Amino acid sequence: MIAADTSTWISFFEGEQGDDVLALARALQSHQVVMPPPVLTELLSDPELSASVAQTLLELPLVALKDGFWHRAGKLRAKVLARKRKARLGDALIAQCCIDADTALITRDGDFKAFSAGLNLL
Repeated sequence: MIAADTSTWISFFEGEQGDDVLALARALQSHQVVMPPPVLTELLSDPELSASVAQTLLELPLVALKDGFWHRAGKLRAKVLARKRKARLGDALIAQCCIDADTALITRDGDFKAFSAGLNLL
């Protein structure tokens, strides 16, 4: 199973090219995609998102949040910030979801490299 970041989903929807978009398309075809809740929230926040796309996204299995998730996510973000690296809250939540689920993340957002100590990036 794999997860995709918001940046990859947007590129996928817009028909852009890239290894990340190709990996997402392949994973979707083989039913190997899980959805981190923060990514779903970001995608559904688009007021121009069509109802059919929203419905399709809602049908993907969600990454379950495990006990202690919020504490681990806060600690993860604190570690990155302590190294003077960029660590957006949404990115920290997405990274922690994937770390907890032992799921690789497809992204074109370079900011996720700051979380790479425990995060498997594709």
